[in-house]
Amino acid sequence: MKSSTLTGQVLRHMYKVGAARLTQHAQQVDALNVFPVPDGDTGTNMNLTFTSGVAELEKSAEQTAEKVASVFSRGLLMGARGNSGVILSQLFRGFAKGLTGLGEADARQVADAFQQGVDMAYKAVMKPVEGTILTVAREAAAAARKAARGTVEEVIEALVVAAQRALDHTPNQLPVLKEVGVVDSGGQGLVYIYEGFLQALNEDVSFEKRVVDSKPQAPTAAIFGEAHEEMHHVINPADIVYGYCTEFMVHLRETNGFRMEAFRERISQYGDSLLVVADDDLIKVHIHAEEPGDVLSFAHKYGTLDRIKIENMRLQHEAVLRRQEAKQQTVSPVPAVPIEAASAVVEDVVPPLDFVVEPQKASERYGMIAVASGAGITEIFRSLGVGTIIEGGQTMNPSTEQFVQAIEASGASNVIILPNNKNIIMAAKQAAELVDIPVAVIPAVSVPQGMSAMLAFAPEAELVHNEASMTEAVGLVKTGLVTYAVRDTKLNEIEIKEGDFIGIQDGEIVAAGSDMYTVATDLVACMVEKDDELITVLYGADSTEAKLDEWEKRIRETYSSYEVEVHEGGQPLYAFIIAVE
Repeated sequence: MKSSTLTGQVLRHMYKVGAARLTQHAQQVDALNVFPVPDGDTGTNMNLTFTSGVAELEKSAEQTAEKVASVFSRGLLMGARGNSGVILSQLFRGFAKGLTGLGEADARQVADAFQQGVDMAYKAVMKPVEGTILTVAREAAAAARKAARGTVEEVIEALVVAAQRALDHTPNQLPVLKEVGVVDSGGQGLVYIYEGFLQALNEDVSFEKRVVDSKPQAPTAAIFGEAHEEMHHVINPADIVYGYCTEFMVHLRETNGFRMEAFRERISQYGDSLLVVADDDLIKVHIHAEEPGDVLSFAHKYGTLDRIKIENMRLQHEAVLRRQEAKQQTVSPVPAVPIEAASAVVEDVVPPLDFVVEPQKASERYGMIAVASGAGITEIFRSLGVGTIIEGGQTMNPSTEQFVQAIEASGASNVIILPNNKNIIMAAKQAAELVDIPVAVIPAVSVPQGMSAMLAFAPEAELVHNEASMTEAVGLVKTGLVTYAVRDTKLNEIEIKEGDFIGIQDGEIVAAGSDMYTVATDLVACMVEKDDELITVLYGADSTEAKLDEWEKRIRETYSSYEVEVHEGGQPLYAFIIAVE
Protein backbone atom coordinates (compact mmCIF):
# COMPACT_ATOMS: atom_id res chain seq x y z
CA MET A 1 0.00 0.00 0.00
CA LYS A 2 2.14 2.86 -1.32
CA SER A 3 1.12 6.48 -1.00
CA SER A 4 2.78 9.85 -1.60
CA THR A 5 0.97 11.21 1.45
CA LEU A 6 -0.24 9.72 4.69
CA THR A 7 -4.02 9.44 4.41
CA GLY A 8 -6.32 8.27 7.17
CA GLN A 9 -6.80 4.95 5.39
CA VAL A 10 -3.06 4.37 5.10
CA LEU A 11 -2.46 5.34 8.72
CA ARG A 12 -5.21 2.98 9.87
CA HIS A 13 -3.51 0.15 7.95
CA MET A 14 -0.13 1.05 9.46
CA TYR A 15 -1.49 0.83 12.99
CA LYS A 16 -3.03 -2.58 12.30
CA VAL A 17 0.10 -4.08 10.73
CA GLY A 18 2.28 -2.57 13.46
CA ALA A 19 0.05 -4.18 16.08
CA ALA A 20 0.13 -7.53 14.29
CA ARG A 21 3.93 -7.55 14.10
CA LEU A 22 4.25 -6.65 17.77
CA THR A 23 1.75 -9.35 18.75
CA GLN A 24 3.72 -11.89 16.74
CA HIS A 25 6.91 -11.11 18.69
CA ALA A 26 5.54 -10.07 22.09
CA GLN A 27 6.93 -13.17 23.84
CA GLN A 28 10.39 -12.47 22.44
CA VAL A 29 10.19 -8.96 23.83
CA ASP A 30 9.10 -10.37 27.20
CA ALA A 31 12.12 -12.65 27.19
CA LEU A 32 14.54 -9.71 26.85
CA ASN A 33 14.33 -9.12 30.58
CA VAL A 34 17.59 -8.15 32.26
CA PHE A 35 16.96 -10.34 35.29
CA PRO A 36 16.46 -14.05 34.48
CA VAL A 37 13.22 -14.09 36.45
CA PRO A 38 9.69 -15.01 35.30
CA ASP A 39 8.44 -11.42 35.28
CA GLY A 40 9.35 -10.14 31.85
CA ASP A 41 6.19 -8.39 30.73
CA THR A 42 7.31 -5.51 28.52
CA GLY A 43 6.11 -7.22 25.35
CA THR A 44 2.81 -8.15 26.93
CA ASN A 45 2.21 -4.62 28.20
CA MET A 46 3.13 -2.98 24.89
CA ASN A 47 1.01 -5.49 23.01
CA LEU A 48 -2.05 -4.95 25.19
CA THR A 49 -1.60 -1.19 25.00
CA PHE A 50 -1.19 -1.07 21.23
CA THR A 51 -3.99 -3.50 20.45
CA SER A 52 -6.33 -1.47 22.66
CA GLY A 53 -5.71 1.41 20.25
CA VAL A 54 -6.55 -0.80 17.28
CA ALA A 55 -9.70 -2.05 19.04
CA GLU A 56 -10.83 1.54 19.52
CA LEU A 57 -10.00 2.35 15.91
CA GLU A 58 -11.94 -0.57 14.47
CA LYS A 59 -15.15 0.81 15.91
CA SER A 60 -14.56 4.20 14.34
CA ALA A 61 -15.44 5.31 10.82
CA GLU A 62 -13.08 8.30 10.87
CA GLN A 63 -11.25 8.83 7.57
CA THR A 64 -8.82 11.73 8.01
CA ALA A 65 -5.28 11.30 9.28
CA GLU A 66 -6.02 13.67 12.15
CA LYS A 67 -9.09 11.78 13.37
CA VAL A 68 -7.63 8.29 12.88
CA ALA A 69 -4.57 9.26 14.91
CA SER A 70 -6.74 10.85 17.59
CA VAL A 71 -9.01 7.82 17.99
CA PHE A 72 -6.04 5.48 18.10
CA SER A 73 -4.29 7.66 20.68
CA ARG A 74 -7.40 7.65 22.87
CA GLY A 75 -7.44 3.85 22.86
CA LEU A 76 -3.77 3.70 23.82
CA LEU A 77 -4.23 6.23 26.59
CA MET A 78 -6.97 4.27 28.35
CA GLY A 79 -5.44 0.86 27.69
CA ALA A 80 -1.86 1.71 28.70
CA ARG A 81 -0.25 -0.89 30.97
CA GLY A 82 3.14 -0.73 32.63
CA ASN A 83 5.84 1.86 32.08
CA SER A 84 6.46 0.69 28.52
CA GLY A 85 2.75 0.95 27.70
CA VAL A 86 2.42 4.43 29.18
CA ILE A 87 5.49 5.66 27.28
CA LEU A 88 4.08 4.09 24.10
CA SER A 89 0.76 5.86 24.64
CA GLN A 90 2.56 9.18 25.05
CA LEU A 91 4.61 8.64 21.90
CA PHE A 92 1.46 8.21 19.83
CA ARG A 93 -0.46 10.86 21.70
CA GLY A 94 2.19 13.37 20.63
CA PHE A 95 2.16 11.89 17.13
CA ALA A 96 -1.60 12.49 16.98
CA LYS A 97 -1.14 16.09 18.16
CA GLY A 98 1.34 16.57 15.34
CA LEU A 99 -1.35 15.65 12.80
CA THR A 100 -3.93 18.10 14.18
CA GLY A 101 -5.90 19.77 11.41
CA LEU A 102 -4.55 17.48 8.67
CA GLY A 103 -6.78 15.40 6.43
CA GLU A 104 -3.61 13.81 5.11
CA ALA A 105 0.04 14.51 5.81
CA ASP A 106 3.12 14.86 3.63
CA ALA A 107 6.56 13.49 4.49
CA ARG A 108 7.64 16.57 6.45
CA GLN A 109 4.47 16.62 8.53
CA VAL A 110 4.75 12.91 9.31
CA ALA A 111 8.37 13.29 10.41
CA ASP A 112 7.51 16.28 12.57
CA ALA A 113 4.65 14.31 14.16
CA PHE A 114 7.06 11.54 15.19
CA GLN A 115 9.28 14.19 16.77
CA GLN A 116 6.32 15.66 18.64
CA GLY A 117 5.61 12.18 19.98
CA VAL A 118 9.16 11.92 21.29
CA ASP A 119 8.87 15.32 22.97
CA MET A 120 5.67 14.31 24.74
CA ALA A 121 7.08 10.95 25.85
CA TYR A 122 10.18 12.56 27.35
CA LYS A 123 8.01 14.99 29.29
CA ALA A 124 6.06 12.07 30.76
CA VAL A 125 9.19 10.50 32.28
CA MET A 126 10.62 12.23 35.33
CA LYS A 127 14.18 10.95 34.87
CA PRO A 128 14.71 9.72 31.29
CA VAL A 129 17.38 7.05 30.95
CA GLU A 130 19.40 6.59 27.78
CA GLY A 131 19.53 3.12 26.29
CA THR A 132 15.77 2.64 26.55
CA ILE A 133 12.69 2.94 24.33
CA LEU A 134 13.00 6.72 24.63
CA THR A 135 16.44 6.65 23.02
CA VAL A 136 15.24 4.42 20.21
CA ALA A 137 12.25 6.69 19.57
CA ARG A 138 14.37 9.86 19.64
CA GLU A 139 17.05 8.58 17.25
CA ALA A 140 14.41 7.22 14.90
CA ALA A 141 12.50 10.52 14.82
CA ALA A 142 15.69 12.48 14.15
CA ALA A 143 16.46 10.26 11.17
CA ALA A 144 12.90 10.59 9.92
CA ARG A 145 13.19 14.37 9.90
CA LYS A 146 16.42 14.18 7.88
CA ALA A 147 14.56 12.08 5.28
CA ALA A 148 11.57 14.43 5.18
CA ARG A 149 12.40 15.80 1.74
CA GLY A 150 11.46 12.44 0.26
CA THR A 151 8.26 10.41 0.36
CA VAL A 152 6.32 9.16 3.35
CA GLU A 153 7.66 5.67 2.69
CA GLU A 154 11.24 7.01 2.74
CA VAL A 155 10.53 8.69 6.06
CA ILE A 156 9.31 5.40 7.55
CA GLU A 157 12.28 3.54 6.06
CA ALA A 158 14.63 5.99 7.76
CA LEU A 159 12.62 5.60 10.96
CA VAL A 160 13.06 1.80 10.94
CA VAL A 161 16.77 1.82 10.07
CA ALA A 162 17.60 4.38 12.74
CA ALA A 163 15.44 2.65 15.34
CA GLN A 164 17.23 -0.65 14.75
CA ARG A 165 20.62 1.07 14.89
CA ALA A 166 19.70 2.79 18.15
CA LEU A 167 18.40 -0.50 19.56
CA ASP A 168 21.65 -2.28 18.72
CA HIS A 169 23.52 0.48 20.58
CA THR A 170 21.47 0.25 23.82
CA PRO A 171 23.85 -2.27 25.47
CA ASN A 172 26.62 0.34 25.14
CA GLN A 173 24.45 2.88 26.97
CA LEU A 174 23.20 0.61 29.75
CA PRO A 175 26.02 -1.63 31.06
CA VAL A 176 23.57 -4.12 32.57
CA LEU A 177 22.20 -4.86 29.09
CA LYS A 178 25.70 -5.66 27.83
CA GLU A 179 26.44 -7.79 30.90
CA VAL A 180 23.38 -9.95 30.30
CA GLY A 181 23.64 -9.90 26.51
CA VAL A 182 20.31 -8.37 25.55
CA VAL A 183 19.05 -5.18 23.94
CA ASP A 184 16.43 -2.97 25.59
CA SER A 185 13.08 -4.74 25.58
CA GLY A 186 10.94 -1.62 25.16
CA GLY A 187 13.12 -0.43 22.30
CA GLN A 188 12.79 -3.84 20.64
CA GLY A 189 9.02 -3.64 20.90
CA LEU A 190 9.03 -0.21 19.27
CA VAL A 191 11.23 -1.47 16.43
CA TYR A 192 8.69 -4.21 15.72
CA ILE A 193 5.92 -1.61 15.56
CA TYR A 194 7.91 0.60 13.18
CA GLU A 195 8.76 -2.42 11.02
CA GLY A 196 5.04 -3.14 10.82
CA PHE A 197 4.46 0.44 9.65
CA LEU A 198 6.94 -0.06 6.82
CA GLN A 199 5.40 -3.40 5.86
CA ALA A 200 2.02 -1.67 5.63
CA LEU A 201 3.50 0.75 3.09
CA ASN A 202 5.63 -1.79 1.24
CA GLU A 203 4.43 -5.38 1.45
CA ASP A 204 7.57 -6.61 -0.29
CA VAL A 205 9.88 -5.54 2.53
CA SER A 206 11.19 -8.26 4.85
CA PHE A 207 13.23 -8.20 8.02
CA GLU A 208 15.92 -10.68 9.01
CA LYS A 209 15.91 -11.97 12.57
CA ARG A 210 17.87 -9.50 14.67
CA VAL A 211 16.66 -10.38 18.16
CA VAL A 212 19.19 -11.58 20.75
CA ASP A 213 18.64 -15.30 21.23
CA SER A 214 16.57 -15.80 24.35
CA LYS A 215 13.86 -18.28 25.25
CA PRO A 216 10.31 -16.97 25.44
CA GLN A 217 8.92 -18.17 28.75
CA ALA A 218 5.45 -19.67 28.88
CA PRO A 219 4.86 -18.89 32.60
CA THR A 220 4.58 -15.17 31.91
CA ALA A 221 1.69 -15.54 29.51
CA ALA A 222 0.16 -18.30 31.59
CA ILE A 223 0.02 -16.30 34.78
CA PHE A 224 -1.21 -13.24 32.95
CA GLY A 225 -4.05 -15.13 31.33
CA GLU A 226 -5.01 -16.78 34.62
CA ALA A 227 -5.03 -13.48 36.47
CA HIS A 228 -7.33 -11.82 33.98
CA GLU A 229 -9.68 -14.76 34.00
CA GLU A 230 -10.13 -14.44 37.77
CA MET A 231 -10.38 -10.65 38.06
CA HIS A 232 -14.01 -10.13 39.05
CA HIS A 233 -15.94 -8.60 41.93
CA VAL A 234 -15.96 -10.94 44.89
CA ILE A 235 -19.07 -10.01 46.87
CA ASN A 236 -22.12 -11.57 48.44
CA PRO A 237 -24.85 -11.99 45.76
CA ALA A 238 -27.39 -10.61 48.23
CA ASP A 239 -25.42 -7.37 48.33
CA ILE A 240 -25.68 -6.82 44.56
CA VAL A 241 -28.34 -4.14 44.36
CA TYR A 242 -27.59 -3.29 40.73
CA GLY A 243 -26.95 -6.54 38.94
CA TYR A 244 -25.92 -5.54 35.41
CA CYS A 245 -22.51 -4.14 34.56
CA THR A 246 -23.44 -1.76 31.74
CA GLU A 247 -20.84 -0.14 29.49
CA PHE A 248 -21.24 1.92 26.35
CA MET A 249 -20.09 4.98 24.44
CA VAL A 250 -22.11 8.01 23.40
CA HIS A 251 -21.22 9.95 20.27
CA LEU A 252 -22.57 13.37 21.18
CA ARG A 253 -24.83 15.17 18.72
CA GLU A 254 -23.80 18.51 20.18
CA THR A 255 -20.76 19.38 22.26
CA ASN A 256 -21.26 23.10 22.89
CA GLY A 257 -24.20 22.70 25.26
CA PHE A 258 -23.06 19.47 26.86
CA ARG A 259 -22.36 19.72 30.61
CA MET A 260 -20.42 16.75 31.96
CA GLU A 261 -21.35 17.29 35.60
CA ALA A 262 -25.06 17.49 34.82
CA PHE A 263 -24.88 14.35 32.68
CA ARG A 264 -22.98 12.46 35.39
CA GLU A 265 -25.42 13.56 38.09
CA ARG A 266 -28.52 12.58 36.12
CA ILE A 267 -27.24 9.19 34.98
CA SER A 268 -26.08 8.34 38.51
CA GLN A 269 -29.73 7.88 39.57
CA TYR A 270 -29.84 4.63 37.61
CA GLY A 271 -27.17 2.77 39.59
CA ASP A 272 -23.74 2.88 41.22
CA SER A 273 -20.04 2.32 40.39
CA LEU A 274 -20.43 5.09 37.85
CA LEU A 275 -17.57 6.11 35.56
CA VAL A 276 -17.99 8.79 32.91
CA VAL A 277 -14.98 9.77 30.79
CA ALA A 278 -15.21 12.43 28.08
CA ASP A 279 -12.96 13.03 25.10
CA ASP A 280 -14.13 15.74 22.70
CA ASP A 281 -17.39 14.43 21.20
CA LEU A 282 -17.20 10.96 22.77
CA ILE A 283 -18.45 9.92 26.21
CA LYS A 284 -17.53 6.59 27.77
CA VAL A 285 -19.89 5.33 30.48
CA HIS A 286 -19.63 2.48 32.95
CA ILE A 287 -22.41 1.90 35.49
CA HIS A 288 -23.89 -0.92 37.54
CA ALA A 289 -27.63 -0.77 36.93
CA GLU A 290 -30.66 -2.92 37.64
CA GLU A 291 -32.50 -1.66 34.54
CA PRO A 292 -29.81 -1.21 31.84
CA GLY A 293 -32.45 -0.42 29.23
CA ASP A 294 -33.43 2.73 31.13
CA VAL A 295 -29.79 3.82 31.22
CA LEU A 296 -29.40 3.37 27.48
CA SER A 297 -32.65 5.22 26.78
CA PHE A 298 -31.46 8.16 28.85
CA ALA A 299 -28.03 8.27 27.21
CA HIS A 300 -29.54 8.01 23.73
CA LYS A 301 -31.04 11.47 24.22
CA TYR A 302 -27.53 12.89 23.97
CA GLY A 303 -26.32 11.04 20.89
CA THR A 304 -25.81 7.72 19.16
CA LEU A 305 -24.78 4.70 21.21
CA ASP A 306 -21.83 2.43 20.49
CA ARG A 307 -19.80 -0.38 22.10
CA ILE A 308 -22.72 -1.52 24.24
CA LYS A 309 -21.86 -4.31 26.68
CA ILE A 310 -24.14 -5.64 29.43
CA GLU A 311 -23.00 -8.38 31.81
CA ASN A 312 -24.99 -10.14 34.54
CA MET A 313 -22.78 -9.79 37.63
CA ARG A 314 -24.80 -12.27 39.66
CA LEU A 315 -24.07 -15.00 37.13
CA GLN A 316 -20.42 -13.89 36.98
CA HIS A 317 -20.16 -14.20 40.73
CA GLU A 318 -21.58 -17.71 40.71
CA ALA A 319 -19.01 -18.71 38.06
CA VAL A 320 -16.17 -17.26 40.17
CA LEU A 321 -17.31 -19.26 43.21
CA ARG A 322 -17.42 -22.45 41.15
CA ARG A 323 -13.87 -21.87 39.86
CA GLN A 324 -12.54 -21.06 43.32
CA GLU A 325 -14.17 -24.18 44.76
CA ALA A 326 -12.63 -26.30 42.01
CA LYS A 327 -9.19 -24.81 42.67
CA GLN A 328 -9.42 -25.57 46.36
CA GLN A 329 -10.16 -29.20 45.55
CA THR A 330 -7.49 -29.60 42.90
CA VAL A 331 -4.26 -27.60 42.85
CA SER A 332 -2.36 -27.97 39.60
CA PRO A 333 0.21 -25.94 37.67
CA VAL A 334 -1.11 -23.10 35.56
CA PRO A 335 -1.17 -24.20 31.91
CA ALA A 336 0.74 -22.24 29.32
CA VAL A 337 -1.37 -19.74 27.39
CA PRO A 338 -0.25 -18.43 24.00
CA ILE A 339 0.42 -14.73 23.82
CA GLU A 340 -2.52 -14.44 21.43
CA ALA A 341 -4.81 -15.48 24.26
CA ALA A 342 -3.42 -12.76 26.49
CA SER A 343 -3.87 -10.11 23.84
CA ALA A 344 -7.46 -11.19 23.26
CA VAL A 345 -8.56 -9.55 26.50
CA VAL A 346 -8.35 -6.14 24.86
CA GLU A 347 -10.91 -6.84 22.19
CA ASP A 348 -13.31 -4.79 24.27
CA VAL A 349 -12.27 -1.17 24.58
CA VAL A 350 -13.80 -0.97 28.05
CA PRO A 351 -12.51 -3.93 30.12
CA PRO A 352 -14.34 -5.27 33.17
CA LEU A 353 -13.52 -3.67 36.51
CA ASP A 354 -10.57 -5.71 37.76
CA PHE A 355 -10.74 -4.74 41.40
CA VAL A 356 -12.48 -5.63 44.61
CA VAL A 357 -14.18 -2.82 46.52
CA GLU A 358 -14.65 -3.09 50.28
CA PRO A 359 -16.89 -0.09 51.08
CA GLN A 360 -16.68 -0.63 54.83
CA LYS A 361 -12.94 0.05 54.66
CA ALA A 362 -13.24 3.34 52.81
CA SER A 363 -14.08 6.72 54.28
CA GLU A 364 -15.89 9.54 52.54
CA ARG A 365 -12.74 11.61 52.81
CA TYR A 366 -10.22 9.03 51.58
CA GLY A 367 -10.34 6.16 49.15
CA MET A 368 -7.35 3.84 49.43
CA ILE A 369 -6.34 1.78 46.38
CA ALA A 370 -3.58 -0.85 46.41
CA VAL A 371 -2.30 -3.25 43.77
CA ALA A 372 -1.74 -6.72 45.21
CA SER A 373 -1.69 -10.39 44.28
CA GLY A 374 -2.19 -13.25 46.71
CA ALA A 375 -5.02 -13.84 49.16
CA GLY A 376 -2.84 -13.31 52.23
CA ILE A 377 -1.34 -10.07 50.98
CA THR A 378 -4.77 -8.82 49.97
CA GLU A 379 -6.15 -9.49 53.44
CA ILE A 380 -3.23 -7.66 55.07
CA PHE A 381 -3.87 -4.56 52.97
CA ARG A 382 -7.56 -4.73 53.82
CA SER A 383 -6.73 -4.97 57.53
CA LEU A 384 -4.59 -1.84 57.14
CA GLY A 385 -7.58 0.09 55.80
CA VAL A 386 -7.32 -0.31 52.00
CA GLY A 387 -10.83 -0.25 50.53
CA THR A 388 -10.03 -1.12 46.91
CA ILE A 389 -7.69 -3.88 45.81
CA ILE A 390 -6.69 -4.09 42.16
CA GLU A 391 -5.44 -7.60 41.61
CA GLY A 392 -2.12 -7.37 39.83
CA GLY A 393 1.59 -6.86 40.16
CA GLN A 394 4.50 -8.28 38.22
CA THR A 395 3.30 -9.70 34.85
CA MET A 396 -0.21 -8.39 35.66
CA ASN A 397 0.06 -4.62 35.30
CA PRO A 398 -3.29 -2.80 35.57
CA SER A 399 -4.16 -0.39 32.78
CA THR A 400 -4.68 3.34 33.09
CA GLU A 401 -8.40 2.80 32.60
CA GLN A 402 -8.59 0.28 35.43
CA PHE A 403 -7.13 2.88 37.78
CA VAL A 404 -9.57 5.50 36.49
CA GLN A 405 -12.46 3.12 37.15
CA ALA A 406 -11.21 2.32 40.64
CA ILE A 407 -10.77 6.01 41.49
CA GLU A 408 -14.26 6.91 40.27
CA ALA A 409 -15.84 3.93 42.02
CA SER A 410 -14.24 4.79 45.37
CA GLY A 411 -16.77 7.55 46.01
CA ALA A 412 -14.15 9.43 48.03
CA SER A 413 -13.15 13.09 47.87
CA ASN A 414 -9.43 12.16 48.00
CA VAL A 415 -7.73 9.02 46.71
CA ILE A 416 -4.36 7.48 47.55
CA ILE A 417 -2.87 4.81 45.28
CA LEU A 418 -0.21 2.28 46.29
CA PRO A 419 1.12 0.73 43.04
CA ASN A 420 3.54 -1.60 44.90
CA ASN A 421 5.50 -2.18 41.70
CA LYS A 422 7.81 0.16 39.80
CA ASN A 423 6.21 -0.83 36.50
CA ILE A 424 2.76 0.31 37.61
CA ILE A 425 3.51 3.81 38.93
CA MET A 426 3.32 5.57 35.55
CA ALA A 427 -0.10 4.11 34.69
CA ALA A 428 -1.39 5.18 38.12
CA LYS A 429 -0.06 8.71 37.65
CA GLN A 430 -1.55 8.91 34.16
CA ALA A 431 -4.93 7.91 35.59
CA ALA A 432 -4.61 10.57 38.29
CA GLU A 433 -4.37 13.20 35.55
CA LEU A 434 -7.60 12.00 33.91
CA VAL A 435 -9.94 12.40 36.88
CA ASP A 436 -11.33 15.37 38.76
CA ILE A 437 -10.68 13.85 42.21
CA PRO A 438 -7.39 14.79 43.96
CA VAL A 439 -5.16 11.71 43.76
CA ALA A 440 -1.80 11.00 45.40
CA VAL A 441 0.30 8.18 43.93
CA ILE A 442 2.72 6.91 46.58
CA PRO A 443 5.97 5.66 44.94
CA ALA A 444 5.86 2.23 46.58
CA VAL A 445 7.65 -0.26 44.34
CA SER A 446 7.08 -3.34 46.49
CA VAL A 447 4.44 -4.85 48.73
CA PRO A 448 6.47 -4.18 51.91
CA GLN A 449 6.83 -0.53 50.92
CA GLY A 450 3.09 -0.28 50.37
CA MET A 451 2.38 -1.78 53.78
CA SER A 452 4.88 0.58 55.42
CA ALA A 453 3.17 3.52 53.72
CA MET A 454 -0.25 2.43 55.01
CA LEU A 455 1.06 2.38 58.58
CA ALA A 456 1.97 6.05 58.13
CA PHE A 457 -1.49 7.02 56.86
CA ALA A 458 -3.44 9.45 59.04
CA PRO A 459 -7.19 9.58 58.22
CA GLU A 460 -7.62 13.10 59.64
CA ALA A 461 -4.58 14.63 57.89
CA GLU A 462 -4.72 16.60 54.65
CA LEU A 463 -3.83 14.80 51.42
CA VAL A 464 -0.56 16.70 50.97
CA HIS A 465 0.60 15.70 54.46
CA ASN A 466 -0.36 12.05 53.98
CA GLU A 467 1.45 11.98 50.66
CA ALA A 468 4.63 13.31 52.30
CA SER A 469 4.56 11.03 55.33
CA MET A 470 3.63 7.91 53.35
CA THR A 471 6.34 8.62 50.78
CA GLU A 472 8.86 8.99 53.59
CA ALA A 473 7.74 5.66 55.07
CA VAL A 474 8.40 3.94 51.75
CA GLY A 475 12.12 4.61 52.17
CA LEU A 476 12.30 3.09 55.66
CA VAL A 477 11.85 -0.55 54.63
CA LYS A 478 14.15 -2.91 52.72
CA THR A 479 12.58 -5.43 50.35
CA GLY A 480 13.82 -8.92 49.53
CA LEU A 481 12.36 -11.30 46.93
CA VAL A 482 12.99 -14.98 46.24
CA THR A 483 12.00 -16.22 42.80
CA TYR A 484 13.37 -18.62 40.17
CA ALA A 485 15.59 -18.19 37.12
CA VAL A 486 14.22 -18.77 33.65
CA ARG A 487 17.60 -18.86 31.91
CA ASP A 488 21.33 -19.22 32.57
CA THR A 489 23.11 -15.95 33.22
CA LYS A 490 25.78 -14.21 35.28
CA LEU A 491 25.03 -11.04 37.23
CA ASN A 492 27.07 -9.30 39.92
CA GLU A 493 29.62 -12.14 39.66
CA ILE A 494 26.89 -14.62 40.64
CA GLU A 495 26.51 -17.66 38.38
CA ILE A 496 22.84 -18.47 37.85
CA LYS A 497 21.48 -21.61 36.23
CA GLU A 498 18.02 -22.00 34.75
CA GLY A 499 15.71 -23.26 37.47
CA ASP A 500 17.83 -21.88 40.33
CA PHE A 501 16.26 -19.74 43.00
CA ILE A 502 17.39 -16.12 43.18
CA GLY A 503 17.50 -13.73 46.13
CA ILE A 504 16.94 -10.08 45.17
CA GLN A 505 17.42 -7.19 47.59
CA ASP A 506 15.94 -3.86 46.46
CA GLY A 507 16.48 -4.71 42.80
CA GLU A 508 19.92 -6.33 43.08
CA ILE A 509 20.60 -10.07 42.93
CA VAL A 510 22.57 -11.06 46.04
CA ALA A 511 22.05 -14.85 46.29
CA ALA A 512 21.32 -17.87 44.11
CA GLY A 513 21.06 -21.62 44.55
CA SER A 514 18.99 -24.75 43.98
CA ASP A 515 17.10 -24.64 47.31
CA MET A 516 14.69 -21.77 47.91
CA TYR A 517 15.00 -21.95 51.72
CA THR A 518 18.79 -21.71 51.57
CA VAL A 519 18.53 -18.76 49.19
CA ALA A 520 15.98 -17.12 51.50
CA THR A 521 18.36 -17.59 54.46
CA ASP A 522 21.23 -16.03 52.52
CA LEU A 523 18.98 -13.16 51.46
CA VAL A 524 17.92 -12.36 55.02
CA ALA A 525 21.58 -12.38 56.07
CA CYS A 526 22.37 -9.79 53.39
CA MET A 527 19.42 -7.60 54.39
CA VAL A 528 19.59 -7.50 58.20
CA GLU A 529 21.77 -4.87 59.85
CA LYS A 530 22.56 -4.08 63.49
CA ASP A 531 20.08 -1.22 63.82
CA ASP A 532 17.14 -3.12 62.32
CA GLU A 533 14.31 -4.29 64.54
CA LEU A 534 11.68 -6.16 62.50
CA ILE A 535 11.82 -8.98 59.93
CA THR A 536 8.56 -9.74 58.11
CA VAL A 537 8.22 -12.75 55.81
CA LEU A 538 5.36 -13.37 53.36
CA TYR A 539 5.56 -16.86 51.90
CA GLY A 540 4.12 -17.78 48.54
CA ALA A 541 1.94 -20.57 47.25
CA ASP A 542 4.82 -23.00 46.64
CA SER A 543 5.97 -23.36 50.27
CA THR A 544 5.52 -26.75 51.93
CA GLU A 545 4.37 -26.68 55.55
CA ALA A 546 7.06 -28.94 57.04
CA LYS A 547 10.01 -27.22 55.37
CA LEU A 548 8.53 -23.80 56.05
CA ASP A 549 8.15 -24.54 59.78
CA GLU A 550 11.74 -25.77 59.95
CA TRP A 551 13.03 -22.68 58.11
CA GLU A 552 10.98 -20.30 60.26
CA LYS A 553 12.34 -21.91 63.44
CA ARG A 554 15.90 -21.46 62.15
CA ILE A 555 15.31 -17.81 61.28
CA ARG A 556 13.81 -17.08 64.70
CA GLU A 557 16.77 -18.71 66.44
CA THR A 558 19.34 -16.92 64.29
CA TYR A 559 17.70 -13.55 64.78
CA SER A 560 16.42 -13.98 68.31
CA SER A 561 17.08 -10.33 69.16
CA TYR A 562 14.80 -9.19 66.32
CA GLU A 563 11.04 -9.31 66.05
CA VAL A 564 10.17 -11.89 63.39
CA GLU A 565 6.73 -12.15 61.76
CA VAL A 566 5.81 -14.84 59.22
CA HIS A 567 2.55 -14.64 57.26
CA GLU A 568 0.98 -16.48 54.35
CA GLY A 569 1.07 -14.17 51.34
CA GLY A 570 -0.16 -16.59 48.71
CA GLN A 571 1.61 -14.58 46.01
CA PRO A 572 2.56 -16.10 42.63
CA LEU A 573 6.10 -16.01 41.18
CA TYR A 574 7.82 -15.16 44.47
CA ALA A 575 8.48 -17.92 47.01
CA PHE A 576 9.19 -15.27 49.63
CA ILE A 577 8.69 -11.53 50.01
CA ILE A 578 10.80 -10.28 52.91
CA ALA A 579 10.73 -6.89 54.62
CA VAL A 580 13.39 -5.63 57.02
CA GLU A 581 13.04 -2.38 58.93
